[in-house]
Amino acid sequence: MEAPPLHTESAEVPRKSVLREYVEAIGIALILALFIRTFVVQAFKIPSGSMIPTLLVGDHILVNKFSYGIKNPLTGTLWLPAGEPQRGEVVVFKFPQNPDQDFIKRVVGIPGDTVQGIDKKVYVNGKELADGPAVHLDPQLIPGGIQPRDTFGPITVPPHALFVMGDNRDNSHDSRFWQFVDFRAVKGKAFMLYWSWDSDNFAVRWNRIGNLIH
Repeated sequence: MEAPPLHTESAEVPRKSVLREYVEAIGIALILALFIRTFVVQAFKIPSGSMIPTLLVGDHILVNKFSYGIKNPLTGTLWLPAGEPQRGEVVVFKFPQNPDQDFIKRVVGIPGDTVQGIDKKVYVNGKELADGPAVHLDPQLIPGGIQPRDTFGPITVPPHALFVMGDNRDNSHDSRFWQFVDFRAVKGKAFMLYWSWDSDNFAVRWNRIGNLIH
């Protein structure tokens, strides 16, 4: 007896419209970009000269947001630890006096450190700090009783906090004036320049593009 033939025809699957495919692709791309910006890498532009000579006005930088772990983007609570900021690292953080603003400075003191400034010289735990790229562009000395730019402290950094300063020591609004940055406010570690625009001369600073931030 001959077996009945098998039906090999498949039901036709309706194709998505071109518009729907584009909308889905764009949606996925936006979600991926938001995830990367929130948890992995974020771009920032340098608007002021407080980090001269390390960073210039018009520099565009990348910040590694995974350097110090994965955080709740709303509260700053640490979900997955991956190390803590160390002295000498350049970090981006929410400005303590206005969390809607992002600041960038260099870490000078970590929890437990005692930081002091005497006539423009910075001491950490009693030893003069090797300032590295820091510069002093104003020869004037301002007494500590007037303002803490050149003379301050000693100040002990509390737990889960940082003492930060700009490399342009005579023109930086930093921990000398408002003290500490909470770990929860730290967004990440600056690691590379990806673009640099000199607006004064209307020119690209090609020699800075791709430089690592130290």
